[in-house]
Amino acid sequence: MTTSPGRQRACIQQCAEQLGFVLTAEAADLGVSARRMSPFERPALSPWLRRPDEYDAIVWSHVDRAVRSVAHMSELIEWGHQHSTTLVFGMPEERQPLVVAPEADGAATRRCMNLAYAAEQEARALSARLPSAHEALRATGRYGGGLVPFGYRKAPHPSGVGWCLAPDPETVTIVRAIVDDVHSGRSLSAIAHQLETAGVLVPRDRHAQLQGRPTGGRRHGRDFERFRWTAGSLCKILRTPALMGHRVHKGETVRDAENAPVLIGPPLLTEVEFQALQNVLDARSKGTHPKRRETSLLVGVAHCAGCAGRMYFATRKAYTYGDYACRATARGTTCPAPAAIRASWLDEYTVSRYREVFATDGEVTREHLLRDGVRVSVAKGRSGGGPARLTGPETSRLTFTIRSRP
Repeated sequence: MTTSPGRQRACIQQCAEQLGFVLTAEAADLGVSARRMSPFERPALSPWLRRPDEYDAIVWSHVDRAVRSVAHMSELIEWGHQHSTTLVFGMPEERQPLVVAPEADGAATRRCMNLAYAAEQEARALSARLPSAHEALRATGRYGGGLVPFGYRKAPHPSGVGWCLAPDPETVTIVRAIVDDVHSGRSLSAIAHQLETAGVLVPRDRHAQLQGRPTGGRRHGRDFERFRWTAGSLCKILRTPALMGHRVHKGETVRDAENAPVLIGPPLLTEVEFQALQNVLDARSKGTHPKRRETSLLVGVAHCAGCAGRMYFATRKAYTYGDYACRATARGTTCPAPAAIRASWLDEYTVSRYREVFATDGEVTREHLLRDGVRVSVAKGRSGGGPARLTGPETSRLTFTIRSRP
């Protein structure tokens, strides 16, 4: 058990008393890397940063508790200036905290940047030492931290040193049920929908629950109370050799000097069962597909009117063209009116409207569309229709806007 949260709270309280502040709320992002995730992406802190009018200052126990990146520090200081919010960093090695007021001079800013640089270098040095430590853990079959494979939970290692993995009674039966469903012919999307409806936690949320931390977090710029099951996340679970109790590194089984798998826990599936499952998944994924375009013109521009989600390019088997389609199912959500439209039609429509609005005949790229805030919403089309439907898009389904102007 770590005592760090308690020490940080004591330091923050001391800083507040020294400056005459009254603490009104706490944002605790335990287990979140300050190096990898900026303050504006953290589950507990980011909602407060979007409501700067509700307080006058933010207090951290130390600079490295706020950021471990020069870029993130620069972003945070700029945010403080824009919203007239004071930033306070505890300095346990000194008598007074470091205060960066909205009107602070360059000296305070430079000191923050220097401390952020030192924290960033320290984090890089630590990361360089970690691979060798994890290599030793892999060789001994011990759990070295990170996301626990679905179906398992952390348990004391039989040697009495460190940790290993043991079957999780609450999820091991779910894994077996999923495998049975795959063999029965059910699609991964249908299984994911069933898990979502039943309220089963995804691996990341189950891991957080076992660690006593809140579920959910921030992904793709959005906050979630809990994450959703998708066919993609389900496929990752079913493809990992961790189901056989293997220690896995970069998706592959770790093997000892005699080429035997290093075991980190009891198998949930035997090798025969695991291979049979892979054969079923391989059979489903076989087939010829048209070449997917490397970059689609309207990704980030085209949105489904039914759910406001992005539309993505999808190939059509046995056809030379593809469509932009709503991908709500892949995101683990349900769209009440999922839209789809031939990609070439929507590309031509959008480029034509863009040239009309901006009075240009030049090339129109995705970068131009994103830069100028172009958004095209596509409503679900009706089924049926005659040959006229093959001549081009039904423009009544389309809404073209630029930023906030229709």
